Amino acid sequence: MPNVTFSSPKLKKDITVYATAGDCSTLLSVAREHSIPVDFECENGECGSCAVQVIVLENKTPLGVNLTEKEKIALKLSGRISNEQIEAAERSDVPPPWRLACQFIVRGEDILVKF
Repeated sequence: MPNVTFSSPKLKKDITVYATAGDCSTLLSVAREHSIPVDFECENGECGSCAVQVIVLENKTPLGVNLTEKEKIALKLSGRISNEQIEAAERSDVPPPWRLACQFIVRGEDILVKF
């Protein structure tokens, strides 16, 4: 089970929760389940309001990246990721620094989520 640590000025302190690996929950679902106040509007990957910075905390190669087309567009239009970062994610599975919480699937690695 991966640890997901949420960090934000909205929180009194960082909060770490356990997510069940392999259950296909989005990061936004995990946040809502634990009453973490991650902003969101559409929950569909179109508005970009749930953009978060995701940092893998393990000293091994991060698991494969799967950016949805909606996520690529929303993050690119908001200036959070570049064409080069999108290409690196698709070609080499290098995770971009920003993701949409409503699209990012929590996997079996410990992460820090800044919002």
